[in-house]
Amino acid sequence: MQKLLSLLVFFFSATMFASAQMTMSCCTKPTAATEAFAMLANDDAFVGGHDAPLPYTYQGAGDMVSYPTPDGKTAKAFMLKSATPSTKYLFVIHEWWGLNDYIKREAAGFAREMPGVNIIALDLYDGQVASAPAEAGKLMQSVQTSRAEAIIKGAMQYAGPKAQIASIGWCFGGGWSLQTALLAGKQAVGCVMYYGMPEKDVARLKTLNTDVLGIFALQDKGISPEVVAQFQKNMAAAGKKLTVKNYDAVHAFANPSNPNYNKAYADEAHDLAVAYLKKSFKLK
Repeated sequence: MQKLLSLLVFFFSATMFASAQMTMSCCTKPTAATEAFAMLANDDAFVGGHDAPLPYTYQGAGDMVSYPTPDGKTAKAFMLKSATPSTKYLFVIHEWWGLNDYIKREAAGFAREMPGVNIIALDLYDGQVASAPAEAGKLMQSVQTSRAEAIIKGAMQYAGPKAQIASIGWCFGGGWSLQTALLAGKQAVGCVMYYGMPEKDVARLKTLNTDVLGIFALQDKGISPEVVAQFQKNMAAAGKKLTVKNYDAVHAFANPSNPNYNKAYADEAHDLAVAYLKKSFKLK
């Protein structure tokens, strides 16, 4: 009798466990692409691939600006306004280090190369900047999707309803560059993502109003060639154009603050990105 009772308890428990597993698999919300990328901060190999940024201080054009965000707060960004009135805006999104002086330098470079375009480097860390990999990982993981989206939407409101918006970002910012294009809707005219986590939801990708230029590294342990190949399949399924350029390099190869910086590849990728953006904005 006791053996029969034990068997009944076992089968009841197994049934309940299976039911719970089924409920979780059916009803649990999938992890957002940006949150999946943030989880890489727990990967020692990924963290180990990011050396601390080399010292650098930016001294040049540009100003910090503030703007309201839809969540009732304010956000700050580094802005370089076009010398002539323009509705063209390039949103520049930082790596996992934050809006540091290297990103300000990149923003200033885009302003010189694309006169007639307003350059705005967003700050998704709300003023925090990391100088060590472990610190950067914590900052990246602390970003709430709702807050980051509010910062981006606030920047779009700052640019105005008639703004043509393109985006570019690296690493953490690469994934958010794609999310920016998705959030921009019909205002999106271009998107460049350097080794960032792709959006996996085909239904969301179908809402893109622009094509995408993806720049990736074949030796990347986080955004691996397999991840990129799946992104290509998903974009094809969504009926959207994706141009992929792979380099035989490591993650963050285009970051001049990285000791593993590959100048030849970085220069080539930069030229590709600028040519793409000029075409997106229909610049002469």
